[in-house]
Amino acid sequence: MSFDPDLMPLVPALRHWLIVIGGLSAAAILVSLLSMLVIHGGKCLQLFADEVQGFLTDLVSISIRRVFALAKLTFMEAYRRKALLVFVVFALLFMFAGWFMGNDGEEITKPTVKLYISFVLRAITWLTLPLMFILSSFGIPEEIRLRSLHTVVTKPARRLEIVLGRVLGFTALGSLVLVVMSVVGWIWIVRQIPADARSMLICRVPVRGNLSFKDRNGQDVEKGINVGDINEFRSYIEGATKARAIWTFSGIGENSLDSEGNLHIENQFMAFRSYKGDMNRQLLFDYQFRNPEKNITYTTQAWPIVEKRGVTKAIPRKLEVPSEGKTYDLIKDFVTSDGNLIVEVSCIDREQYLGMARIDLFIRLPDQNFAVGFFKAVFGIEMIMILVVLMGVCASTFLKGPIATALTFILFILSGEDTHKFMDQLIGGKSIKDGWQGGGFFESIYRIVTHMNPTTDLPANYAFTIMQGVDWVLTFFLWTCKQVIPHLKYFNMQEYVANGFDVPFDQSLGPCLLITLAYVLPCVLLGFFALRIRELESK
Repeated sequence: MSFDPDLMPLVPALRHWLIVIGGLSAAAILVSLLSMLVIHGGKCLQLFADEVQGFLTDLVSISIRRVFALAKLTFMEAYRRKALLVFVVFALLFMFAGWFMGNDGEEITKPTVKLYISFVLRAITWLTLPLMFILSSFGIPEEIRLRSLHTVVTKPARRLEIVLGRVLGFTALGSLVLVVMSVVGWIWIVRQIPADARSMLICRVPVRGNLSFKDRNGQDVEKGINVGDINEFRSYIEGATKARAIWTFSGIGENSLDSEGNLHIENQFMAFRSYKGDMNRQLLFDYQFRNPEKNITYTTQAWPIVEKRGVTKAIPRKLEVPSEGKTYDLIKDFVTSDGNLIVEVSCIDREQYLGMARIDLFIRLPDQNFAVGFFKAVFGIEMIMILVVLMGVCASTFLKGPIATALTFILFILSGEDTHKFMDQLIGGKSIKDGWQGGGFFESIYRIVTHMNPTTDLPANYAFTIMQGVDWVLTFFLWTCKQVIPHLKYFNMQEYVANGFDVPFDQSLGPCLLITLAYVLPCVLLGFFALRIRELESK
């Protein structure tokens, strides 16, 4: 299966940002209020009001100089604890990696290049994150145990400045480790690949479109033909018929052309032969540009299908039709008034089939340097590291080191793809409006005990209405938890670089940065309240 990125548009990321800010801030306030209720009883409201006033006072009186001083102190303490010894492990890993990943004099292929890139980015991730787990979770508890934090709190430093200083200090240390490792890793990749094969280190900038189909009679259909492929990733169109695969690209204009005025279209189609025929002859296909507003079409020449690798075709801006004595302008004549370009693909060979998915055809803009895409993927690792630091420092303000590390690790595991899929199944879909088969928690228990079919409606009375209401509240709580837990699938950008693509800002980098910033205020807020009400003398 080809690389099919699951993008996160900016608008859903903004909605997620608002949910995280509201949900986690409310949770931080609720946890602090319940803690005061357990410790101080009836005086909790007055004490909570005093703590809120103290937070606002600290916020107004915050000193950037003191925050940076505490960050520097945190950095130096982590350095004295031999945190930078991780570079030794990193160096040893790369010294011997070439033995197991070398090509032994064989020709470098694209899978080998992909292996090199994936190895470097994964090595950076799994050497940096464990270091941040331990440092951020053990920082404040160790200072309380050694009573070194008492020296800080007796100074003018405020609790809010302590939390911010710890976050900035650990982030600076992790960023230093990340920068050094990424630069060394990039140099290692370039040096491992021979000079004559470095053209494979590419960073393509694709413009992807929406895909639709027409059947053999020219009627619009949702999908093409299924030729028996079990994953149904690609649909197939029949050759020498009216069957078409239609891509609609948005935002096409002068800037989509190269310096010579050509439009580059890359494809990776698959062929399915219903009969063997001449196996040395490849199947043929063509492109057809169509503008429904002007009712004009242009069909290119026939090209052979090259399977299992991308093939780029340069389409000139001036499209000549000798039989009609006309010359079309690709941009002026075939780009519609709303900036769309319609490209239809057809298979020429009779009773043969051409398979494609949405990602199998895209307009290729001028390539970026490989280093651009590589360091964008490193930026994604940086965002994950900041989330780990925020969660670790927040947990360390009210838990001891080992427990804070375990809690941070559990939250990190819950941020994975499998957990989010499982939570989607529990709530019955991506939103609570989708419903669920068999009802919620209590309704499911009732149906199991009474052997009631999930499709059978419950009796209409107040008891079952209350039960469904309680299930809705529990499901809404689970849905909220799913929304506030970061989805790290969108932060993993190594697949873009490994497959030779640029990392889009508006659908990857921007949303990840926005989501990371959303966790700053709730984590700092909870850490502040925890330090305010925590007994620093306890070990």
